[in-house]
Amino acid sequence: MASSLNELTAVSPIDGRYASKTETLRECFSEYALIRERVRVEVRWFIALAEHSGIGELPPLSESTLNDLLTIGEISVDDGQTIKNIERTTNHDVKAVEYFIKDQLDAWPELAAKREFVHFACTSEDINNLSYGCMLARYRESVLLPDCDSVIAALTKIALDNATTPLLSRTHGQTASPTTLGKEMANVVARLQRQRDTIAAVSLLGKINGAVGNYNAHLSAYPDIDWPEFAQNFVQSLGLEFNAYTTQIEPHDCVAELFDAVSRFNVTLIDLCRDIWGYISLGYLKQKTVAGEIGSSTMPHKVNPIDFENAEGNLGLANAMFDHLSRKLPISRWQRDLTDSTVLRNLGVGAGYSQIAVSSLLKGLGKLDVNAEALAADLDNAWEVLAEPIQTVMRRHDVPNAYEALKSLTRGNKIDETAIREFIATLAIPDADKERLLAMTPASYTGLASSLAKDISS
Repeated sequence: MASSLNELTAVSPIDGRYASKTETLRECFSEYALIRERVRVEVRWFIALAEHSGIGELPPLSESTLNDLLTIGEISVDDGQTIKNIERTTNHDVKAVEYFIKDQLDAWPELAAKREFVHFACTSEDINNLSYGCMLARYRESVLLPDCDSVIAALTKIALDNATTPLLSRTHGQTASPTTLGKEMANVVARLQRQRDTIAAVSLLGKINGAVGNYNAHLSAYPDIDWPEFAQNFVQSLGLEFNAYTTQIEPHDCVAELFDAVSRFNVTLIDLCRDIWGYISLGYLKQKTVAGEIGSSTMPHKVNPIDFENAEGNLGLANAMFDHLSRKLPISRWQRDLTDSTVLRNLGVGAGYSQIAVSSLLKGLGKLDVNAEALAADLDNAWEVLAEPIQTVMRRHDVPNAYEALKSLTRGNKIDETAIREFIATLAIPDADKERLLAMTPASYTGLASSLAKDISS
């Protein structure tokens, strides 16, 4: 016996375990959302035709009729189900939308006789590409960019709050020139902001030029109309950019561009998750405990970095889907094949995993605390990092074999404050530089990290 669909029986965790984190995407990528956009595009195309002076057979619409027609586009879920029921007979999803709208026109006697102008000169892809374009635009503005901004804002706050917090760098996993925690977060903010701007700048394209992109049917009926100009105006009225050169399908390059940009944003987040995981492991960062939570079923002491692990895993799943969409969608045999149709229905899958990841990441960031004692202890145990500034000052004053002298002193050796200061005292360099080096500590040797971190919000 088949189970009813709910969060426990859903095949995918997007609509099951993580349904509460992805419910906002239902307005963008559900079957209902796709049907709704198809109806809206069809209705607006009918209205645009009626408003064209060169199409005398379709009378101009009164303001009240126009408003009534626009309400058809705001279909309910029940209307969506009606369209799905029609599809069971037609076995064609866009034709089912056409028949649904024609049935609605029967409410207006002056339009009922003009039913054949619904889907006029259109191929299904004319409606589909515009519908998907509108869905992606809705997703970008209402979900994707706000998510990007939330992550950037959270990391910017950490960067500013910790602009002066010294942190021992770990190039190649080894002790290295110190930085600040704020500067490391600022690095990520700068990367994410660049990708966020790229996401926002991607042009979402659309076309409505017929079966092979040449307006063949349009011209056969109305040879005197400037159809490319009319099509351009219509596409732009939907908030999309007009693509003048297509086959039967809009080639989906813009979809690939958008998801490539989202993938790069996600790769930066994966990098961040792994770094934070490492800092938690080193004890540099602590996680606030939550009453009732359990870290391990057998080790009661554990507070695992599960939010960052969850985010990393779901970012990987998102990018796997985005990668396939980017590589598949721009490819179509000759003027059209149907391989893009089933793939396009999965736009919400990558978006869903990204949404889950961002939710987990923000939760994890909100639970972080800085372990100042651990940071200070590691820095105080790494006096060898001052070999860099010492040999650099020596080079300035032409002290021979500066690098080699510090290499001999520090490489593979345990160096403490006393050893460093004794070495500095022997140097034949100006007293001012010697005093500056003697006053330096691993915690103070952070260069411009603090100011760079503070500048990230400007």
